[in-house]
Amino acid sequence: MEYVYAAMLLHKAGKELNEKNLSKVLSAAGIDADDTRIKALVASLSEVDIDEAIKSAPTMMAATATPVQAAPATESKPAEKGKKEKDEEEKAKEEEALEGLGALFG
Repeated sequence: MEYVYAAMLLHKAGKELNEKNLSKVLSAAGIDADDTRIKALVASLSEVDIDEAIKSAPTMMAATATPVQAAPATESKPAEKGKKEKDEEEKAKEEEALEGLGALFG
């Protein structure tokens, strides 16, 4: 996560996003940077329009951050309860993941 934050900091400062600058930012933050991870991040972000990603992140978060209304309580079989709980847990995990992604760009 620190690597992405460093990349966002470089972008915000108007600096070129390259391996050397990313290493400097991470070192300044006291992080022992892994050259392989730095190269992978720089390569993966080379095709990304960061400004567009930032603009689209709040929209994506707003769509997923709306609270899910609970269905009216009904009596159900125990097997159905387990399935519903698993579905709710999966939805919660997906929402958390999307919120985390949005935080990177927002």
